[in-house]
Amino acid sequence: MSRDSIRADLAVIGAGAAGLVTSAGAAMLGRKVVLFEAGEMGGDCLNYGCVPSKALLTAAHKAHEVRQAARWGVQAELKAIDFAQVRKTISAAIAAIEPNDSQARFEGLGVKVVRERARFTGPRTVASDSVSVTARRIVIASGTRARIPAIEGLDALPVLTNESIWSLESLPQSLIILGAGPIGVELGQAFARLGSQVTIIEPGEPLARFEPEHAALVLETLKADGVTLITGEAPMRASGGPGAVEITLADGRSVTGTHILAAAGREPVLDGLGLDAAGVQTDAGGLIVDDRLRTTNKRVLAAGDIAGKGGLTHLAGWHGSVIIRNLYFGLPTRQSSQPIPQAVYCDPPLANAGLTQGQAREIHGAKVQVTRWPFADNDRAIAEGDTRGGVILVSGKGAKLLGAHAAGARADDLIHLASAVMARGGTVRDLTNMVAAYPTRAEIFKRAGGKYYESAVFGPFARTLAGVLNAFH
Repeated sequence: MSRDSIRADLAVIGAGAAGLVTSAGAAMLGRKVVLFEAGEMGGDCLNYGCVPSKALLTAAHKAHEVRQAARWGVQAELKAIDFAQVRKTISAAIAAIEPNDSQARFEGLGVKVVRERARFTGPRTVASDSVSVTARRIVIASGTRARIPAIEGLDALPVLTNESIWSLESLPQSLIILGAGPIGVELGQAFARLGSQVTIIEPGEPLARFEPEHAALVLETLKADGVTLITGEAPMRASGGPGAVEITLADGRSVTGTHILAAAGREPVLDGLGLDAAGVQTDAGGLIVDDRLRTTNKRVLAAGDIAGKGGLTHLAGWHGSVIIRNLYFGLPTRQSSQPIPQAVYCDPPLANAGLTQGQAREIHGAKVQVTRWPFADNDRAIAEGDTRGGVILVSGKGAKLLGAHAAGARADDLIHLASAVMARGGTVRDLTNMVAAYPTRAEIFKRAGGKYYESAVFGPFARTLAGVLNAFH
């Protein structure tokens, strides 16, 4: 088969967040860019992850609000869940965002988009069915996919993933979810609030990347939503067929349902890339890369989930920025140089940025201080009748802010106050300097910061100083 030969400044494999940011940035700087994508433009986030899941969660939260409305003297009745309409709202959200990630937009930026699967044919060359591209630099942004757990009999069942669950035309009667990470918790709560019977099985610690006291708050809410949560027990066997599945646990108990969803982690998409031809090495997490996202072939870089640095869309976008800064602005930039916030968009939402208490103490030892402030002492939360959760500040020497954690209504937005301080290497004092509008939930970070300095500002020395100065008034 003959292929067109192209020489380019940059070739990118994968049109998810990382590939799109990298391609757009390079093209807007006048670089000749070729972008390969065999699947959907926009990748996992737009089509199967962030966008559809948040639209689904919105529908679920609306249903929950109707059920809880009587608390505020609003008499309302939830007559039914129109799952067909829920699916339409999900599709509408994707359709509204899709033009930003579309082939037409990127071709308008000057990117040559090849809707074919690409593979390496040499250290600087990638090829698809129709083209062969020799590039000065190549970026692998092929992403990850749902990992199907190694459970006896599971491969014979129709297992749903975050990709295939959106094809369901009717609400599952009963859904078994394998895994209590962010995906499992979000989808579990969403389907439970829409009317499915949900069981989540997690052999380890649910929401393990978050502070335990905050994760516990979410788990309590899941149980109140009617979710059956099984932790500390490994699923050993799977049996049944379409519409009737059964999972047998290590302790002999069994769980039955009509559907099963695998949400037990992700695995890198490496098959068919021909990495050996490029001298690119891998490990269990994906490609082996340094802190500037260079692989073992320094002309080949990795961005997004495939780089093994975390599986977040905004992290993938940051990776694209790191590559553009390093290649075309001459600004040596490490991918680890910025705090990366993460959130779980359940009710109540969880969010954090930077180090946990345990991580901070392991690195900084006794210098670490932890400060808390609850939403129970936040006037806006009280007025809204939702005082669940609070914030935790983790600080080090000189009050440098090392980590921030939030749980409660709008925590996923509020975390950016602390993240912005951390991005500039700031201290707890930076949180106290702002004047926060009253009454807002955002006051909580200022109050937590104020608590950190309380003994210094109102302690014996401060009281003595105030007395001396008072004499001069």
